[in-house]
Amino acid sequence: MASPDRASGVGGSPEETELSITLTLRMLMHGKEIGSIIGKKGETVKRIREQSSARITISEGSCPERITTITGSTDAVFRAVSMIAFKLEEDLGAGGDGVSAGRAPVTLRLVIPASQCGSLIGKAGTKIREIRESTGAQVQVSGDLLPNSTERAVTVSGVPDTIIQCVRQICAVILESPPKGATIPYHPGLSLGTILLSANQVRG
Repeated sequence: MASPDRASGVGGSPEETELSITLTLRMLMHGKEIGSIIGKKGETVKRIREQSSARITISEGSCPERITTITGSTDAVFRAVSMIAFKLEEDLGAGGDGVSAGRAPVTLRLVIPASQCGSLIGKAGTKIREIRESTGAQVQVSGDLLPNSTERAVTVSGVPDTIIQCVRQICAVILESPPKGATIPYHPGLSLGTILLSANQVRG
């Protein structure tokens, strides 16, 4: 009697399991980029959420930088990143003198726990070089930790197609090597400079 249940409990194939992994990607964005992603009355971010099935949250705050968090199956996250990259390209292109400028490179800044950056760089930089060569995107891993955190910024630049391939490869590395120890997430606007600046404004 128990055997059919056991058989059905085994579930999907390895490929299905791969897609059901929940991935969380954090990106650091400036005000103009955030405005582009949110859109008028939040229409753009609503459309990206609906079409990608990913959960997208944008940190609150009046500081110039905010964190955009994308959570969902790997597939949903990549769809959302793809839509964000194309949207940024569209708005960056419109901001310049249009067609004559050609395709402006799009830059995404991923926020990744420092303990995972070693795997991403690889021995003597082999892994990051391989990602650059196979995708054609520029990838830089910041040497410094982001203020008051154990995370680093990983900057990816290029045209949307190359960025998406690059983010896929970065995520594959991250999923293979989970962060070690506790991660203190970066919160923009909590740096000492901001506090001093606001204190000065009060006095003036």
